[in-house]
Amino acid sequence: MPEVIPENSVGIVTPQVIQFDEPLTLACGRTLDQYQLVIETYGELDDSASNAILICHALSGHHHAAGYHSTDDIKPGWWDNHIGPGKPFDTNQFFVVCLNNLGGCHGSTGPNSINPMTGQPWGPDFPPLRVRDWVESQARLADRLGIQQWAAVVGGSLGGMQVMRWALEYPERIRHAVVIASAMKLSAQNIAFNEIARNAIKSDPDFRDGHYLENQTLPRNGLGQARMIGHITYLSDELMGDKFGRELRSGSFQRGQDTPIEFQVESYLHYQGDAFANTFDANTYLLMTKALDYFDLAREYNNDPVAAFRHASCNFLVVSFSTDWRFAPERSREIVEALIAANKNVSYAAIDSNLGHDAFLLPNKRYEDVLSAYMNRIAAEVANP
Repeated sequence: MPEVIPENSVGIVTPQVIQFDEPLTLACGRTLDQYQLVIETYGELDDSASNAILICHALSGHHHAAGYHSTDDIKPGWWDNHIGPGKPFDTNQFFVVCLNNLGGCHGSTGPNSINPMTGQPWGPDFPPLRVRDWVESQARLADRLGIQQWAAVVGGSLGGMQVMRWALEYPERIRHAVVIASAMKLSAQNIAFNEIARNAIKSDPDFRDGHYLENQTLPRNGLGQARMIGHITYLSDELMGDKFGRELRSGSFQRGQDTPIEFQVESYLHYQGDAFANTFDANTYLLMTKALDYFDLAREYNNDPVAAFRHASCNFLVVSFSTDWRFAPERSREIVEALIAANKNVSYAAIDSNLGHDAFLLPNKRYEDVLSAYMNRIAAEVANP
């Protein structure tokens, strides 16, 4: 537990469950007659509802982006470094909203929810989702909260894809788009990594073709392996070398000894895999990685990203990180070049970092200065519309 909650924390926060009874037709053609979204909010919505920011989470994220749920919490929310009083997303100036996306496993309706038609968990029968489905449900959430237009929609990685989709689908409802460590579509290599991770899950005997909840089993081993595969792609070679090198966790290479040997990096990956397998749902992982694979911003615009971005009317901030090879800086520059060609206002920051893709989640002074400067401009617009 935190000994003392820091002054620049949003403090103790309580999630909210919002029920939607209006049917939602999904991109796959199927309909959810009702569903719920779990959200957290930080700061206060101003009288004109003009200071609201939507935070879109990445693959394994959820609604708990900042603060603590209780004084017993060991860690704060996943983006606590960046959300709070005086932080880049300053809750003294903005009303910040983060949700667990539809299909998630942290309270929003998803594969581990009960299917009202059967009385059993949805499991593998939950409808496949696209990024546009998340954006549609987020737009309905904005309606429920009384927010006609977001001051900014912000997201990293898969969250950045949601931001770009927002800019195209609801151009009148977003003033600024902050796209961090993202891409307009995945590379073949990225899709391949996702497929290997999915195969690890589906090969676990306890997966039971996705019906593990009814069978009272959990594919912990497969889900842990999937997380290990994914996790190494989020870190840079430099970081892994600096952090672990070839140091041993146990055993010895001394001649004459025959003890089991484990490298520090092996121990770290096993820990990450085990922890993830105890907190995440396997069917949700399959669903979200598929949504990640399917995303292609320009598919409906004759594969022309410039034509796609002509539909946007907001300003953009695009951020990349030097050692991110999962969503390489080249992908961010492709976004920037398409925006410039579409005659959109765009700022671009290339951040030096040895932390790989995970850099977008972690402290970095230049990164924080860039976000703060951009968000301060937005705060000035809110104060002087």
